[in-house]
Amino acid sequence: MSVLNQLFNRGLLGAKCKTCLTLAISRIKLLQNKRDVHLKLMRKEIAEFLQAGQEAIARIRVEHVIREQNTWEVYEILELFCEFVLARVPILESQRECPTELREAVASIIFSAPRCSDLPDLLNIIEKLSVSAPPADVKLKVLKEIALEYNINWDSTKTETEFSKKPEDLLNGPKQLAEQPHAHSKPESREDSSIVDHSAASLNGKKVDRYVQPPTSLGSNSSVAPRIIGSSTREQKVEPISEIKSTSIQSSDVLKRARAAIAAAERASAAARAAAELVNVRFTSLKLDEQKT
Repeated sequence: MSVLNQLFNRGLLGAKCKTCLTLAISRIKLLQNKRDVHLKLMRKEIAEFLQAGQEAIARIRVEHVIREQNTWEVYEILELFCEFVLARVPILESQRECPTELREAVASIIFSAPRCSDLPDLLNIIEKLSVSAPPADVKLKVLKEIALEYNINWDSTKTETEFSKKPEDLLNGPKQLAEQPHAHSKPESREDSSIVDHSAASLNGKKVDRYVQPPTSLGSNSSVAPRIIGSSTREQKVEPISEIKSTSIQSSDVLKRARAAIAAAERASAAARAAAELVNVRFTSLKLDEQKT
């Protein structure tokens, strides 16, 4: 059995795992000490920004503080898992499958290297290692803790209102640009209404021209009045006639295009039928040739 273990390097796995775990534990402790010093400096800087009234910078820096705290907690969890696995390396060597009590620890260690896994046991570490920005209540809580730690009388109302604001959707553009097309569409409707009123007035002018008759009992002065009315109504008739002509020209153009499209479709269908007939003829000729052979 020992010969087989030496052939497949099974006996060396336990020793390698122990050395890797001990190195990881010592490295995690060093990183924790470094991050602890860095966190204290960052919290002190945020306290100085709050004291100077530069809350905008403090709101940005607090996100980095929360990320550093999360990574520090992750290092602590990984250190415990490494110690747990290190104490049970002989169990891993003796069994072919990973024991149930070691699955969470081993899976967490595996996840911490590539930072990607779909296991439900790693949700806590996934949340700690996530790159997304922390929520507003967490940022506000950390800012208040820093202010209390350094004895700063900080009024958090301005920051609370800033955090409560909803971020603008910059992909859809500002609201003013989105409202401009609606503003331009209103005068067009007014122009359309004025055209409708003008055409209605011209139609009324037609009716007046038809039914106005010159009185016979009056003299030469009275005969001038119907001529003036007739000329004014004729002037009113000019614009609607031009509009009717333009609409008739447009409708005729549309009809021509529609007829051309129908003709093109008929040609395409005829070409498709001819192609299908050619295929059928060739297919039947091939069948006949095969039968003859």
